Amino acid sequence: MDIDDILREVDPTFNSIPDETRDLQSLTRAWVAERSSPELLEWPADGLFERMNDRIKQQIEKVEDMTGDMDPKTNFALIVIQTELERYKYLVRSYLRARIAKIDKHTLHYLSSSELRARLSPTELAYATRHQALLHNHYLSSFLSSFPPALQNLNDTTGNSSMIETPDLDTAIFIRLLRDTLVEGRGTDADGDMECKNGDIIILRWSDAKKLVDSGFAEIV
Repeated sequence: MDIDDILREVDPTFNSIPDETRDLQSLTRAWVAERSSPELLEWPADGLFERMNDRIKQQIEKVEDMTGDMDPKTNFALIVIQTELERYKYLVRSYLRARIAKIDKHTLHYLSSSELRARLSPTELAYATRHQALLHNHYLSSFLSSFPPALQNLNDTTGNSSMIETPDLDTAIFIRLLRDTLVEGRGTDADGDMECKNGDIIILRWSDAKKLVDSGFAEIV
């Protein structure tokens, strides 16, 4: 169950929302979640970004067609369309930058298993693979080539100590509950749980909040 299913249950008018508005809401939620989460989230698999890119192209074409018309009404409509276009472009760029920043910081981590690679889009996966290859070649030409072959790997896990840097899953984040549920959390001194209501906003470690977000019981804010 995803966030749209939850919204459909709590808001009977959800299905009457235009597709464009619904996609913008989905993009905004994905953007907020990606910027707040300490680790890379799943790439939207419902074709959201393909639809958003198509709409951006359509709006650009509309702006080009309307440019040069001296009618005041047309000029005002053009300003509105351009403002909306910039909002779409800002959300898309900021969302992608947040993801690329995480990939750059923990490239080996996200390439280390098929489960983690599945979170990346095909373009992101190609970027991460190429990025890591360039980085490794740079290290080899700079200093790694002078080390013994056994010490040239960047993903060495010998001695129960991994060289692969991973995201801090204990980072605190805010989540909004989408239904009444029992929330369990780990504290510094002791663990605890409490009954939370739909709409409550709470702060949790990401490692505790992740299962609530993944199950559709909460969303990141």
